[in-house]
Amino acid sequence: MTLDQYKLLGRSGLRVSPLSLGTMTFGSDWGWGADGEEARRIFDLYVDRGGNFVDTSVNYTNGRAESLLGTFIGDKRERIVLATKFTMARDPGNPNSGGNHRLNVVRSVEQSLTQLGTDRIDLLYLHAWDMTTRPDEVMRALDDLVRSGKVLYLGICNTPAWRVAQMQTLAYIRGWSPFVAMQIEYSLVERTVEHELLPAAADLGLGVLPWSPLGGGVLTGKYSLADIEDSREATVSASRKGVIASSGHLNQRAIEIADEVRAVAEEANSTPSRVALAWTLSNPTVVSPIIGARPLAQAEDNLGALDLLLTPEQLDRLNRVSVPSPVFPARFTQRPLVQQLIFGGAVVERRD
Repeated sequence: MTLDQYKLLGRSGLRVSPLSLGTMTFGSDWGWGADGEEARRIFDLYVDRGGNFVDTSVNYTNGRAESLLGTFIGDKRERIVLATKFTMARDPGNPNSGGNHRLNVVRSVEQSLTQLGTDRIDLLYLHAWDMTTRPDEVMRALDDLVRSGKVLYLGICNTPAWRVAQMQTLAYIRGWSPFVAMQIEYSLVERTVEHELLPAAADLGLGVLPWSPLGGGVLTGKYSLADIEDSREATVSASRKGVIASSGHLNQRAIEIADEVRAVAEEANSTPSRVALAWTLSNPTVVSPIIGARPLAQAEDNLGALDLLLTPEQLDRLNRVSVPSPVFPARFTQRPLVQQLIFGGAVVERRD
């Protein structure tokens, strides 16, 4: 696979690369990102290899990521599928500078257009469910932006599956623009999305774009049991390790999974990063994992995942070491007794 072997995004006709370039590391305003020159080299590497799908957000590195990206794109604008997000607050102390309400989505889009130096956003994500705004307000505001031409496609991130289904159904019933993409955390250390979100995405026609497919860096093998830490800080840490700790992934189980990833990488004459990404790419629901890098070498390593094909035995080992515990109701309905009661002992073809 190569970056210019494009995939369709959900039920849309939009063609995107099998790896997306994430830009949360563009700019050093948060203390650990790539400076402008290094970010430019990462962007150029991705585009020169045929990549066309770039992901950012209005608030990444306090807006610096979008500003840098707008400068980098230049005359390549028509080759780039440009995705950004709204929800996160940009003005501390102002409650309306964040959230999913109409005021914030309109202001965020206008700010993104200015920072990116463009007249449209190809894919706009709701960044996270805010637990306060009514779904009809969100979907109507998003549809208005699509009708205005400022936004072309819609996506959603970090939202419960039942809420995504509700909003998607509302869009279809009202004739509003539906979601075509779902961005969620998905990796060998975060597989709980397999319970509800991945099946929902497949059924609702949403292309899945995993963020943090390397588990925030844990799966690269750079951490050990001595690094175990859990952070509950409310601010963005000035260290990358602090950011990972705040995700909850610096724990014993994650380190054990990373050890197995390292073992598979040694067998495959590859790197842990490539193995972790190749595992994510093996899921048919996944369209384009989002890769992020600070030095250029990390980007080079990540792109190498497209050349790696894991064996069934290696995939099985990775699946077994990372399998998530079942949750209700699957934990109940998958028991042999319940299966016997449901199907009466008959063999019935099933649909996932």
